[in-house]
Amino acid sequence: MTWLRALAAAGLSVFMPGAGHALIRDWLRALVFAGLYISAILLFFPTEQIAAAGSISDAMDIATSETDTISQFVLSFLVLFAAIDATFRAMGFPPGSNNGESVEGPSCPECGKELDADLEFCHWCTTRIEPVEPESESADADQSEREEPTRP
Repeated sequence: MTWLRALAAAGLSVFMPGAGHALIRDWLRALVFAGLYISAILLFFPTEQIAAAGSISDAMDIATSETDTISQFVLSFLVLFAAIDATFRAMGFPPGSNNGESVEGPSCPECGKELDADLEFCHWCTTRIEPVEPESESADADQSEREEPTRP
């Protein structure tokens, strides 16, 4: 399921940078990529001319003819970088990354994020977690008694 999640994150990031990061619940990166993309659109597109266009086809003609190559490159680079970053983050790269959070309790073996002790699955990546049987304290006490040498 991880590869399917990565493909969905990449596809959403191509549609709107930041949306793929929102899918994988990486909220800070989602806001950064969406903010960068919207800022670049406002900076590089002739928004006044597009808003004054009479139809959508006229607006698209204005957007393609009035936008220079460098502006198109910047927008394409942002989309591509957001898609690649969302894909790698959804696949779990870099290994052990958990969005800067420190995991104090048990962590998921699949995604590395902190687990809720009441659930039998990871609520981040839906990996089923097998419950661990706690060893009885009496068994531990018996083991420690056997290991200690007897004193005269």
